[in-house]
Amino acid sequence: MRNLFLISIILITIPLTAFTQSNKGKVVTDTIYSKNLENDFGENPSRAVSVYLPPGYNDSEQRYPVIYFLHGFTVDNRMLTPMAELLDFAIAKHKIRPFILVISDQKTTYDGSFYSNSRLFGNWEDFTAYDLVKYMDSHFRTLANRESRGITGHSMGGYGALKLAMHHPDIFSSVYALSPGALAIVREYGPNSNTYKELAAAKTQDELDKTYFGRVIVAFGKSWSPNPNKPPFYCDVPFEYKDGDLIVNQPVLRKWYQNMPLYMIDDNLDNLRKLRAIKLDWGRNAGDRFTIQCNMFSQRLENAGIKHFAEEYIGTHVNNIYTRDGRIPNQMLPFFDFYLDFGKE
Repeated sequence: MRNLFLISIILITIPLTAFTQSNKGKVVTDTIYSKNLENDFGENPSRAVSVYLPPGYNDSEQRYPVIYFLHGFTVDNRMLTPMAELLDFAIAKHKIRPFILVISDQKTTYDGSFYSNSRLFGNWEDFTAYDLVKYMDSHFRTLANRESRGITGHSMGGYGALKLAMHHPDIFSSVYALSPGALAIVREYGPNSNTYKELAAAKTQDELDKTYFGRVIVAFGKSWSPNPNKPPFYCDVPFEYKDGDLIVNQPVLRKWYQNMPLYMIDDNLDNLRKLRAIKLDWGRNAGDRFTIQCNMFSQRLENAGIKHFAEEYIGTHVNNIYTRDGRIPNQMLPFFDFYLDFGKE
């Protein structure tokens, strides 16, 4: 899956070489040290941050809205370098007015923070909502208000975008989730998943790396149910096999529910109503775990009377997103062009 993702990112650079230098933005990368990320379990509290600055940024005193883009599982902030030409294209084609976009590195030793506060591995939600926003507003010419901040992301990043928007409508005014994952307990993470048997047998990181869903489940555990007394992975999971029998750990399952957006809706209705706009989309052929949970999330929002947009399109989990005819330039960026405050122009 990661190879397909990287290929789709690389391909966007091919047809965009005709832009002149004056039509190009630039990407700058810096490092932030965050006390929120200090931990005793090997995660680096210094994180790379890549920022896209639009064409003409250095030639005026104009201030810009900021789109916070949260990357997916196994990738990091470096995805912004090839993605920048797609942002140039969108501005040149008037799909969105000039803006700033930022991606911070939240790839962890367990492949992804899930943008969650973990008492062992770092407070990644707080880093994103507070430290990163403070850094952007103090280092760049931003419009430093919620009306000019949007949050978005793909896959794990779509999950994080929804979660942070639900928790921080005072910081972000609009959210667009691209093919979000981890919204609910689905088959791959549920009690009937064979992955829990594989986890019971895994004693080292190398053994864990043999199973993709095992890595995802351990990342969930380190993010939502860490346990300093449970090596080698230092986390609890809601379903375990002991002596061949399936054991359900209800307290851990409740922790997971508290961190999955589908089950967070009822406790965050007031916050959801404060958002200017909410949208999620997903590919019809992304696989059941995405199509089912995205439909469930949208249905729960509708049942709760939360206005939002939800769209299924023809595509997989990774294609038709990072291309000129894909979701980012034609749906996500125009969404923020409409709902964000761009200040005086």
